[in-house]
Amino acid sequence: MASTCTKIAGKATSVLAQKQRGVTQRRRLVVSNAKAGNWRPGTASPSHLNGTLPGDYGFDPLNLGSDPVNLKWFAQAELLHARFAMLGCAGILLPEAAPGLGIAWDGKGVNWVDAATFDYYSDAKTFFVIQLFAMHWVEIRRYQDMQNPGSVNQDPIFNTNKLPDDGKSGYPGGIFDPFGWSKRKDFADLQLKEIKNGRLAMFSFIGFWLQYLVQHKGPLDCWVDHVANPYVNNILNTSAVPPFN
Repeated sequence: MASTCTKIAGKATSVLAQKQRGVTQRRRLVVSNAKAGNWRPGTASPSHLNGTLPGDYGFDPLNLGSDPVNLKWFAQAELLHARFAMLGCAGILLPEAAPGLGIAWDGKGVNWVDAATFDYYSDAKTFFVIQLFAMHWVEIRRYQDMQNPGSVNQDPIFNTNKLPDDGKSGYPGGIFDPFGWSKRKDFADLQLKEIKNGRLAMFSFIGFWLQYLVQHKGPLDCWVDHVANPYVNNILNTSAVPPFN
């Protein structure tokens, strides 16, 4: 009798262990699929989006990246605009918050839209010309590096400055990686986080601009108004939405 009970208990334990392994395997499969992701669940990604690009969720409804040359250009363009958008959003939010922290400068209290033409220690036209030449220089060299990786690693002015030969377009390393993040084991995760935050920043900037066109206020002022009275200060009560009556 005792041996029979032992056999039954052993079989029950074995079946339970198999079920637990099955559940664990299904959970791993779900997690794996969640990490892969797709912008439109239930559909296959285009063949040219094979998951090698950071933040690749198979989004190319117009099939613009089917040409490998165009795909390379679009990937670099998105990365660059994502970085500009993150810097731009920070450049909007921080100056707007600074006066409340007791920080003062010549442009204190100037709206982020008017700041572009505000005269600091020189007029806006001077800054525009400087930026025009500086950006032209940088963008030409960036384009040359994208066309022929490593071709502009050597600084043409300061001979002691040289980028690593193992750098990649968009991630040159060296002086552009002072914290050595490109050498970390989780660098792929950092690339994913960067492009995700960059995409959010690009949408945020569009929101900042539309918000200013409607409210004529900065994003922090609009946020403070909304938090103070969310049922009144919201998009439904602005000129952006036509009245229902």
